[in-house]
Amino acid sequence: MSGPRHAPTHPPVEAPTYASVGCPVQLDALGPRGAFRARNRLTVADVTGRAVAELSQVPRLFVQRGLSALRAARPADTGEPAEVIARAGHAFAHGSVGGLPASEYQRLVSRVSGVPVAVVRSATARIERAAAGVERTVRGARPTATAGHWRDPLTRGGGAVWARRGDVFAVHAAGNHPGVHSLWLEALTLGYRVAVRPSGREPFTPHRLVTALREEGIGDDRLLLLPTDHQVADDIVRGADLSLVYGGDAVVEKYRGHPNVLTQGPGRSKILLADVDTGGAAALSSALDTVVSSIRDEGGVACVNATAVLVAGDPAPVAAAIAERLAGLPSLPPEDDKAVLPVRPTAEARVLERYLLGQAEGATPWLGGDGIVDELGDGSAVLRPAVIQLDRPNAPQLGIELPFPCVWVAPWSPEDGLGPLRNTLVLTVIGGDGRLVERLVDEPGIGNVHVGDHPTHRMVPGVPHDGHLAEFLMRSKAVIR
Repeated sequence: MSGPRHAPTHPPVEAPTYASVGCPVQLDALGPRGAFRARNRLTVADVTGRAVAELSQVPRLFVQRGLSALRAARPADTGEPAEVIARAGHAFAHGSVGGLPASEYQRLVSRVSGVPVAVVRSATARIERAAAGVERTVRGARPTATAGHWRDPLTRGGGAVWARRGDVFAVHAAGNHPGVHSLWLEALTLGYRVAVRPSGREPFTPHRLVTALREEGIGDDRLLLLPTDHQVADDIVRGADLSLVYGGDAVVEKYRGHPNVLTQGPGRSKILLADVDTGGAAALSSALDTVVSSIRDEGGVACVNATAVLVAGDPAPVAAAIAERLAGLPSLPPEDDKAVLPVRPTAEARVLERYLLGQAEGATPWLGGDGIVDELGDGSAVLRPAVIQLDRPNAPQLGIELPFPCVWVAPWSPEDGLGPLRNTLVLTVIGGDGRLVERLVDEPGIGNVHVGDHPTHRMVPGVPHDGHLAEFLMRSKAVIR
């Protein structure tokens, strides 16, 4: 897509292979002249603390030269990126990429991130679907009266054309869930040159996806993988035209005033049970599958997992029913096919447990009140679910999001208004009338609204996750010819 590749100026490096004999996988930086193995390398450990990979950490000069190469690369031919991305998505999900089979990749991701392997497989399929439908997704985000190219007949006599807001797009990726890497494929489709900084916690997914895209024809000078330490990371944002940055509240606050930085922070997704009190046990039973799925699916680690349930009425029966369902989940290593709960190194798990118990002081624990750590005996521990009942809808704990199935259950009434429901990525509302739904859809502090039996984590191809990424990447430009 970007012409002949430059000949590497350094010796070629071997493809990554699994550390079956105690030799860590080498995850090289992927620069404009091919793979590069840096002297400075970050050890990537699995949940037991065993080193399984070394991630090259490139210096500032390498980043600067890489971003310069992105700027110098020629634009892709119309229609070419989407075809290449679709092929790469299939290879990513099913093939051997960089010498690593798909099944081994999924096992490694599970072992280093602690995310259940079934969730990793599901995320792999999601990335493949996103790659296959990426052209349709970006086309669906384009304003209907805006042309995709200046030669479109709509511009005769004057019209709008969808145009990029820049040329270079940077991604500071998250490591909590592989599925986050389905999003930035849209930037490639729209003609951006892309630099991805992988998370040191789980670098396998971005390394594999960038490698697959390059192997299928995306030029080395159009797509980079730039692993760096935190001191150099900001150089990538400063050197790009636009950036997508994942992180917690501190990261969101850091970039709040940067118009060229789109942040993806905590989701604080919620469920509103608007009619359970009047519907009785039957209403609760019919809603419970959706509630429990929203809390526990995806391992409870995603921003679209529900972290709060607000109940129009007495929250105690709801909290008890949720706790009963979640209590029976098994504690298993993450690579076990039956695993559904996340795993962390035991020391990290204990830190999370102490934080939870401190925040839950004075509340009513239905599950997890005695702790949430279940040690596996190998240095790792399962993070078991927690269900905590609160006494009011404006309790500060409703804003706490933790990386395992942890839910705060509180009362709500129409008199409480929409305040307790704001600052929410996804809100599933079960019950209520059309007037309530209309108010929820109109509320700017609620990102997405699912009405009825649709869990908070449900994602549909072409439906925006947190607005269309293309809304940030593109603008309508007037063209008269």
